[in-house]
Amino acid sequence: MSDNMEKVKSFLIDLDMVITEEDPAEELLIVEDEENGIKNLILDCEDPILIVEQLIMPVPPANQLDFFRRLLQMNATLVHGAFILDEEARYVFFRDTLQLENLDKNELEGSIRALAFALAEHGNELIRFSTEG
Repeated sequence: MSDNMEKVKSFLIDLDMVITEEDPAEELLIVEDEENGIKNLILDCEDPILIVEQLIMPVPPANQLDFFRRLLQMNATLVHGAFILDEEARYVFFRDTLQLENLDKNELEGSIRALAFALAEHGNELIRFSTEG
């Protein structure tokens, strides 16, 4: 396990995050904080950056232009990270990237809390989009 992954893991433990899976060869950690809506949050130590990524939802089949416009508007309210689409525009993710070299616990906590805040702030609207047909 790399020093970077060990550092990230130590920060996660200090933040009381539940580490559900580890892959030292790929330098991946998967965590959850269900109280804040975080489940299967992936932390990928891709030196020189840490990628923090959470699957949010499939892209709804109806009203995609409105949905994509709204995602961009939501991004303007996020403290850290952004809502993104996968390459095929089939899924919405939350993603943030942080520099590993100078990463500290407060910065990682800020990124994770930004995800929790984004879900609290926009979750109902995202659910509404996912149920419109």
